[in-house]
Amino acid sequence: MATEATAENTTYEEFLGKVKRISNVQNAAGILGWDQEVVMPEGGTPARSQQRSALSAISHELLTDDEMGELLDELESEDLDDEQAAVVREVRREYERATRVPGELVEEISRTTSEALPKWKKAREEDDFSIFAPTLEKLVELEREYADHIDPDKDPYEVLFEEYEPYLGIDTAEETLAELRDELVPLIEDVRESDVELATPFEGTYDAETQEELSRDVLDTLGYDWDRGRLDTAPHPFSSGTQFDARVTTRFDESDPLGALMSTVHEFGHATYTQGLPDEQYGTPLGQARDLTVHESQSRVWENNVGRSRAFWENFLPLVKERFSDVEDVSVEEMYEAANEVYEDNLIRVEADELTYHMHIVVRFEIEKALIRGEIEVDEVPELWNDKYEEYLGVRPDTDADGCLQDIHWSHGSFGYFPTYSLGSVLAAQLYAKADEDIDDLDGQIRAGEFDDFHDWLTTNIHQYGCLYTTDDLIEHATGESFTADYFLDYVNEKYGALYDLE
Repeated sequence: MATEATAENTTYEEFLGKVKRISNVQNAAGILGWDQEVVMPEGGTPARSQQRSALSAISHELLTDDEMGELLDELESEDLDDEQAAVVREVRREYERATRVPGELVEEISRTTSEALPKWKKAREEDDFSIFAPTLEKLVELEREYADHIDPDKDPYEVLFEEYEPYLGIDTAEETLAELRDELVPLIEDVRESDVELATPFEGTYDAETQEELSRDVLDTLGYDWDRGRLDTAPHPFSSGTQFDARVTTRFDESDPLGALMSTVHEFGHATYTQGLPDEQYGTPLGQARDLTVHESQSRVWENNVGRSRAFWENFLPLVKERFSDVEDVSVEEMYEAANEVYEDNLIRVEADELTYHMHIVVRFEIEKALIRGEIEVDEVPELWNDKYEEYLGVRPDTDADGCLQDIHWSHGSFGYFPTYSLGSVLAAQLYAKADEDIDDLDGQIRAGEFDDFHDWLTTNIHQYGCLYTTDDLIEHATGESFTADYFLDYVNEKYGALYDLE
């Protein structure tokens, strides 16, 4: 028995060593991606695309190695503990997908996405979709080919969606987005018909340097670990890294300091999840975030349920007044209103309010599904995008920069990503409701600027598990019930009904 147990442990340790090596290669590629978006000189693209392509190829080769398959087969016949079984389950899923995709295609996708980033940036800066269109066409073709290799009998968009959310299912995404559209469009219409006008305290010009100071203030307030992170600017805000190095970025609009502040809080939510993953499991699935629905729930719970709450502004408003003298007379109620205004003409997803935000997601979801399924051509995207904005949001972009070029995701080849934004927002409300039930006077703690108990609750119920549980099991474990949009819909109806005096 001792000999058999030792052999089993040796097999698992050998397997784990391979898993960690793959993870380190992928994390190195992630740092190169961060560098490209934040500080790399514009002329660096030719070399960077080759570097990232090489790392993608190495990662693919390591994952699809015959010995990895043999180790997985051997371990799946062994009596593993829960943690070991979870690691094997997660790696098996990645292995099965990766072995079906030729390494040459993986390299080509990586190279194309690296080359796509500067083209997207240029197209956005020059407001010219035609600059990006040929690359987008190539990316769509490559992603279709990728999906076909993984499962030629399945809807290609479903295959790509499972890259980001493998466990909740495309049916859940479609049903949830349909429910949000059906429930939120009438609410948005009621809000816009209301005679209530919410406060707009920021009416001047606010320099980027002072806004950055305020962003650092809010990161300090919420408990960001600066020893394992940093703040930078990027054309499109994002967070990336590991539990030892979880970085955030934001961007500044001198006419809208609240936008940058909320963006920073959002990215903090991502980063604090990453920083909360167990150190001792670094390099394994148990030390990695549980896919994008859960990741987005962490950013949204901090941005919306905390950052847009009245209690938060009772605590944080004095720091805003220290940075911006022209809001010295602004009340907590006015700042709360400003943070929750439903915009009449918002065109930009990352600047959208809680209600219209989901219509932004629906537009992207419907268009990218049609692209991947071959139901529309790339050159139809700008007009179709504008038509859908007019239908769902009542506004029509005047430029491609404010329309179909505003988001970076397609330049990354990230098709199937967008639904997780809405799924995460829905989950955020469900998690917050349970935390509010479990934590004594959570609202009062936020009002006092005390976030330790909330951090601890999220770490205890979400962060510490990494990928131990599947998404649906993690939600059940944390909240005692399955994924539901009920909490989110109750939350927004109550909040915006009160703000806009709706019956």
